[in-house]
Amino acid sequence: DVMKSGLMLGVNPNAIREKNDFYATNPHALEIAMPFFNKILHSNVWECACGQGHLSEVLKRYNYNVKSTDLIYRGYGDGEVDFLNCHGEFNGDILTNPPFKLAEQFVAKSFELIKDGNYAIFFLKVQFLESKSRKKMFEKYPLKYLIVNSERQQCAKDADFEHLKATTQCYCWYVFQKGYNGEPIIKWL
Repeated sequence: DVMKSGLMLGVNPNAIREKNDFYATNPHALEIAMPFFNKILHSNVWECACGQGHLSEVLKRYNYNVKSTDLIYRGYGDGEVDFLNCHGEFNGDILTNPPFKLAEQFVAKSFELIKDGNYAIFFLKVQFLESKSRKKMFEKYPLKYLIVNSERQQCAKDADFEHLKATTQCYCWYVFQKGYNGEPIIKWL
């Protein structure tokens, strides 16, 4: 039965996807990672898929200079900024939960925009590790850290955290550092 197998995989086959893939990250997911991120982040951080500012606000509470942009204006930051068409150099790190279907492109674009030694950090499903095309991406852009949550973290369609049900999805923080050439280090929260 398709419905049952889809639910076992953590996917509701009858669910209607949000048109622009807006699934906001619960700020708690970043809060619990901040003890680690405070050791590596530079003072300037670009949240380039900021949505309604859930991650940006956490970063601001930790005194980071946060640039918040999104393709769609949702009442926070600067809207109508297509990250994938940005040019120039950003003097800082990039930290975001990108639209999953564009995540590989966000990784590549981040490496175009940041300096050597800076970080590109993405909140994505553990399944992002899979696939032949992503294997090639990880070879081109080696992952420095994979931060796995020992407690399931959630993303909510349209940022509706109040009505969220338990999830079967495992989200991780994928931490890339431009210029890094070693093996990935796995950390658990």
